[in-house]
Amino acid sequence: MHDIIDLEGRGIPGVFVASTEFIDAAATQADALAYDAAGVFVPHPIQDRTNDEVRALADAAFDEIRAGVCAG
Repeated sequence: MHDIIDLEGRGIPGVFVASTEFIDAAATQADALAYDAAGVFVPHPIQDRTNDEVRALADAAFDEIRAGVCAG
């Protein structure tokens, strides 16, 4: 969240990507920082996935990430 705030503060649009495990944590941090950052959540977990599975997650999220960046 801090990275997105920093990027957008410098005029660079951004979207954070996190797994669904962190939906509540992202909302809590957004409230605490008073900042509504664009975010995309992918299925959890990530760390135990193969490279091909991670690529599939990225491919599935790509359009949503691009839309978030282009909306900024």
